[in-house]
Amino acid sequence: MNYAQNRKDTLMTYLEDGHCSLSNNLSENAIRPFTVGRKIWLFSASPKGATSSSIVYTLVDMAKANDLNTYKYLAYLLSKLPNEKMSDKQLEELAPWSEAAKANCQN
Repeated sequence: MNYAQNRKDTLMTYLEDGHCSLSNNLSENAIRPFTVGRKIWLFSASPKGATSSSIVYTLVDMAKANDLNTYKYLAYLLSKLPNEKMSDKQLEELAPWSEAAKANCQN
């Protein structure tokens, strides 16, 4: 009870603004994959393996953020085999926010 009384001004925000949520479930759910992954990353056999895992997780999260089907997007990338010889324009077409990726991988 002391906790709530000592933070009365902050808690009153919920009464003043109906957009505020009393629950942080959305935030918790958003970070859950990262916190689970953090334990898995402890078992990476090498720094290169950990780097590779982080790249894949980044690709998956970027696909989700751009409302792409993750499986289709990864298959799309693997079919194009991006490499250092590609031009910036070619690499840009593989980005999850590109029109080409959206056309091929939309949910």
